[in-house]
Amino acid sequence: MIPVGLIGWAVLVAMLVAIVGSAVRVLFEYERGVVFRLGRFAGVKGPGLRFIIPVVDKLVKVSLRIVAMDVPPQDIITKDNVSVKVNAVLYFRVVGPEKALIEVENFLYATSQLAQTTLRSVLGQSELDELLAHRDKINQNLQQILDRQTDAWGIKVANVEVKHIDLPVEMQRAMARQAEAERERRSKVIHAEGEFQASQKLADAARIISSEAGALQLRFLQTLTEVATEKNSTIIFPVPIDLIRPFLGKAGLEEK
Repeated sequence: MIPVGLIGWAVLVAMLVAIVGSAVRVLFEYERGVVFRLGRFAGVKGPGLRFIIPVVDKLVKVSLRIVAMDVPPQDIITKDNVSVKVNAVLYFRVVGPEKALIEVENFLYATSQLAQTTLRSVLGQSELDELLAHRDKINQNLQQILDRQTDAWGIKVANVEVKHIDLPVEMQRAMARQAEAERERRSKVIHAEGEFQASQKLADAARIISSEAGALQLRFLQTLTEVATEKNSTIIFPVPIDLIRPFLGKAGLEEK
């Protein structure tokens, strides 16, 4: 039979171990411990081995690492009355652990809800073309608004990125037709510019040839060398216009 005194000592040792265990806390490098003493804020403890007063103190751990929060898809009507569905991702971290616990009940839930409402509000003031072409500007605007509103909660918003914009099928078809028409316009402009440049070069060549008496004859000879290739039975002889001009004049008199 175990003596009553030994049982008492065992119970006392167990109570001491439990008290010491409840007084010791280990905080990682990325954690901070917010201490409440009898319900009142008593300070913030850094990483390492920390001691608190059992029963009197309560330590709540808060992570300081960056949180990547996905903002669910939001139905948005843009400024030019186009219905789109947009989702985003939010990067933030806690810089004031005591504010994150005291000023707001659940800072993760509150930040998520604030990001959703801000996303709808900001994108609803933008046109579709601006939303597609100036996404960096919109991301910066969202980051500044959220950072300013969450500063009182001890939260720093590092970045906001609009991930995906889901357009209606009708709008996708209209944009495809617009892009095709733009490509056709560019091709016609390029073709017209090419014709204009070619005509300018031909006019310059004709001006140079007409300024020199023998230039046309040399051009004829060059054409002969280009035509007289291997396995070619075609022979072209340039005939000066002066040789056939009398015949042309005679034919004109006979017609009269």
